[in-house]
Amino acid sequence: MIVEASGEERERLVADFVRFCEIESPSGRERAMADAVSAELRELGLDVEEDDSAADTGSNAGNLLAAIPGPEGARTILLCAHIDTVPLEAPVEVRREDGLLTNRHEAILGADNKAAVATVLGTARRLVRDGSPVAVELLFTTSEELALRGAKAFERARLRSEFGYVFDHASPVGEIVLASPTYYRLEARFRGRAAHAGIRPEAGRNAIAAAGRAIAAMRIGRLDHETTANVGRIEGGTAANVVAERCALELEARSLDVTKAGEVVSEMVDAAAEAASDSDCDVETSVERLFQGYRLPRTAPAVETAVAALDACRIEPVYISTGGGSDANALVAAGLPVVNLANGTQHNHQPDESVTVEALEQMLDVTLALVRAAGR
Repeated sequence: MIVEASGEERERLVADFVRFCEIESPSGRERAMADAVSAELRELGLDVEEDDSAADTGSNAGNLLAAIPGPEGARTILLCAHIDTVPLEAPVEVRREDGLLTNRHEAILGADNKAAVATVLGTARRLVRDGSPVAVELLFTTSEELALRGAKAFERARLRSEFGYVFDHASPVGEIVLASPTYYRLEARFRGRAAHAGIRPEAGRNAIAAAGRAIAAMRIGRLDHETTANVGRIEGGTAANVVAERCALELEARSLDVTKAGEVVSEMVDAAAEAASDSDCDVETSVERLFQGYRLPRTAPAVETAVAALDACRIEPVYISTGGGSDANALVAAGLPVVNLANGTQHNHQPDESVTVEALEQMLDVTLALVRAAGR
């Protein structure tokens, strides 16, 4: 019977978390982290398969898959975590003060998603030792921070799981993500005409001014309770004394309503075209849907199992929607019901990112309880 984590398991969990955070693994450079996770799995006697997704993702490592057998006829569930982080502005040196784990340097901690990596491995260690009431597949993905490239490149047919879980929402333990948005990326490249800015500016066509006019015409920020839009990057021009010939914008739109997401992107494209025309410039736009949104009913088996696990840990379930994406988006789109559970981390992607020891321990207990609940 699976019980809550022991004191020794909790100490190992924190030690693993610290060690993993201090292994640099920004998207595309996950090799060292992939090797560390593989070594842990093989030490448990598990076979580890690394796929060939690196050719598609641009990473120096592939996704990792291992499996823990269950009783004959038992269902199979998936536990998933990603091993990459956003870029690091400084090395990670974990500081522990009063139960709070942070980076000593002004940079991310890497709790997104190494808190989940440590939790999944801690769960695997227990299941291998004591046996599992269900079969459990363990998936560790690369390049999640690059619009879920690793999970999108993973072959769904390799999984036998009935449903699964990722632990990739930086909010209090107990929150269950039922809906996640569809996400579009838009690039607009304006082309004007260069000229000397002091001698013959009237001969030029300013691409930066055209881009600025386009941005001014766009709806940016939170558009409603389920839709957002953003201008994330602008680059153009060559020098202050040259009328800017080129300017490029990178924008995004996301919504829990797929129709709204498409409408906002269309508005952005129209705004760019109109601004270019009014400024006597040309513009090229490209739109890519980077991941698809989803909604899960509260009655879905994966959701009900999560609720049972949280109840067993005396944690009140809270149903939420999110504006962020996770590997759950890619796996749900591939036909596997996957629930994203909050992992108790805070301020992901920020230099003040943190997690408490208590939250790590809670997530280990919740994950063990998930396996127990799935076996009923």
